[in-house]
Amino acid sequence: EWAMTELLHNPEKMSEAQAELQRVLGTHNLSIQESDIPKLPYLQAVVKETLRMHPPTVFLLPRKADSDVGLYGYLVPKNAQVFVNLWAISYDPSTWENPDLFLPERFLDQDIDMKGQDFGFIPFGAGRRTCPGLTLAYRMLNLMLGTLIHVFNWKLEDGLRPEDLDMNDKFGITIQKEKPLRAIPVPK
Repeated sequence: EWAMTELLHNPEKMSEAQAELQRVLGTHNLSIQESDIPKLPYLQAVVKETLRMHPPTVFLLPRKADSDVGLYGYLVPKNAQVFVNLWAISYDPSTWENPDLFLPERFLDQDIDMKGQDFGFIPFGAGRRTCPGLTLAYRMLNLMLGTLIHVFNWKLEDGLRPEDLDMNDKFGITIQKEKPLRAIPVPK
């Protein structure tokens, strides 16, 4: 939902993603295969930027320090519960230039890893406690979003303009849209 919302809110990004799909798959091939994903860097960048701006959850599972640890000038005492705030990392201006803007291009010329090697981007966690569904989720996000925007053009209901889309989130166990996206698929 967030990826479609961001693309509808930023029509030029939607056009770029659709143009890439058109170039790679053509007009008559409506089926995206897993083998097509590596040939779709802009689509992958859209998925990664969506995960950066709207991580699946606010906090990673808490960790417990098994000994006193010095971390960036702070003392984390033994047995302290430590929470990693994904949302704060995603919007940290010392890590991300213009963190409030949807800019998939930031992922195009950089090898930013989602598996925990780049701690500025860990939407599925890192280390031994990385989400076991990371690979499947990432693959499915690319396949589903790619199919939706390749097979259909999309419009907003009732003449709503892209800049009027509600971009507020609702915090809970997962980060959801405050108001669900209502978009109309138009067959190409």
